[in-house]
Amino acid sequence: MAFYIKSEREIAGIRQAGRVVAATLKLVAEAVRPGISLKELEAVCVANIQAQGGKPTFLGYRGFPAAVCISVNEEVVHGIPDSRVLAAGDIVKVDIGVTKDGFIADAARTFEVGTVQPEVHALVSATEQAFWKGVAQARPGNRVSDVSRAIQEFVEAQGYSVVRELHGHGVGLELHEEPAVPNFVMPGKGPKLVKGMVLAIEPMVNMGKLDVRTSANGWTVVAVDGKPSAHYENTVLITDGEPEILT
Repeated sequence: MAFYIKSEREIAGIRQAGRVVAATLKLVAEAVRPGISLKELEAVCVANIQAQGGKPTFLGYRGFPAAVCISVNEEVVHGIPDSRVLAAGDIVKVDIGVTKDGFIADAARTFEVGTVQPEVHALVSATEQAFWKGVAQARPGNRVSDVSRAIQEFVEAQGYSVVRELHGHGVGLELHEEPAVPNFVMPGKGPKLVKGMVLAIEPMVNMGKLDVRTSANGWTVVAVDGKPSAHYENTVLITDGEPEILT
């Protein structure tokens, strides 16, 4: 398996793209409320990305028809923003990729709309915690499987399911690069982590069963049992020591 070690110049470029992603997600957090539409949230993202000299990486990627992915409740990922309006009690996942000066960063958050049910809040919290469990293993000398195992063990200990069909990935010069970063342990240990690798680590966690399907639109991945799903992602740089969150 070949993967690309980024140079200092490339890391600096990815870091700049990551700052745009982070700033955009902060604006989304401020905008999420009952009554806002998914298209309005997309517009918030596009305006900020373009104002900072970036462009939405997802728009047109493999034919994707929107600038960002916005997925609600049982939708896991790859939701297409439309005229639907958020209601109190919903959770909404916003996944953003930014290309700036040829470099790419990618991150996602799950936002609570108004007050959600306690069990839904627990799912959202556990998904973020799963990310931090995984990223704690993202050190040189460890393997991708160490990241995967930390995420899977934590998620399943909480009684939730890890989605198998989707995974994290290398990122930076392309949106999806090697290596794959599953959220569960696959056969083999995966490649060793080395300084200069840039990874999108992204637990996708279902409240119920792990089974998913793709909607009729050909993009949106949905939990088959209709129970909520949460997503948390950052672009992460492997360093000599502590990993650096670039988004």
